[in-house]
Amino acid sequence: MEHIKAEINAGVGCITLNRPRALNALTLEMVRQLTNLLVNWRDETEVEAVVIRGCNRTGPFGDFCAGGDIRFFYLASSQKDESLSDFFTAEYRLTYLIHTYPKPYIAFMDGVVMGGGMGLSQGASFRVVTERTRMAMPETNIGFFPDVGASFFLNQCENNIGKYIGITGQVLSGYDAVAVGLADGILMSRDLHDNWDLITSSKLSNVSDRINKFQAQCMSPKENAPTPSWFDRHLASTFGQETLDKVLERLAELDGKWAKETLLKLKERSPIMLYVTFKQLMLGQVLTLAECLRMERDLAQHCFYSTHGTRAGKNNETFEGIRALVIDKDFSPNWNPTNLNDVTPEMIEPFFKSPWLPYEHPLADLK
Repeated sequence: MEHIKAEINAGVGCITLNRPRALNALTLEMVRQLTNLLVNWRDETEVEAVVIRGCNRTGPFGDFCAGGDIRFFYLASSQKDESLSDFFTAEYRLTYLIHTYPKPYIAFMDGVVMGGGMGLSQGASFRVVTERTRMAMPETNIGFFPDVGASFFLNQCENNIGKYIGITGQVLSGYDAVAVGLADGILMSRDLHDNWDLITSSKLSNVSDRINKFQAQCMSPKENAPTPSWFDRHLASTFGQETLDKVLERLAELDGKWAKETLLKLKERSPIMLYVTFKQLMLGQVLTLAECLRMERDLAQHCFYSTHGTRAGKNNETFEGIRALVIDKDFSPNWNPTNLNDVTPEMIEPFFKSPWLPYEHPLADLK
């Protein structure tokens, strides 16, 4: 099956992710194909804009992208397969390409939009969601960290909401995504086909006019969006603490359902990777996109190829998290250490030391 479908219609490059049985999860080959398409279309005068969507088993739309293929992550990690390292380098390069793309790039974020799916969409010039959207950066569930530029784009959310989303893996509705600034507009799913056709047909000869008409129909200022059901008045101050220890202390001090549920959720995650994620998001507040992606590339290398810590090599936290939640599905990951109180700074610092010299870094050329 062809996992990337691409064509040019009326001056618009059209991309459909076509791996519905895996919720359009990205493989290395898909990432490379997407990169080649976007690079070619960037330099092609015939293409004035790009639109991207996913599909489900019944056809276009339904789901966008569930992220990277984590079964591949597991198998590659167990076999010391270097193609896993190649995947992260290629994926982060694609993320950068999208964020810096010189032509309009519009993402139709219907259904599942998680992990790598956010990498394909958060750099878009216009991000449209639907009432079916389920958006998240759920990586801490599997002992990983929010990547594909999350250090950058989650920090664009106000009131420390991005930090909360990245650490907890909170799932957002389409309306939530608009409210927190992770989407620009919302459409009912029944209107997706008509709006895709509006942009990609020649009923209006000018591509810019088509895009403007489309945006006018679905633009949804975040000030008009309903408050997310998971939002709490203590969120900003709690996740605005300078350390994860202080966040945990604050949650323990607070009364109420939100604080109790949030603390319980954090206690289920890998303790060491929660601390790594918190530091990653704190550092990302003052870094450029390129610097964030280089930091994330370092972190990914350490997660799967590290020789430090209590879970080095094949027995790393991410390998264990994927095993428990995806492979064996016993939902009982054996984190090491098991308690948040047992994490020390000495366990965290090595993750933030690049395994490459600056000029040797696989993303060294990103500006």
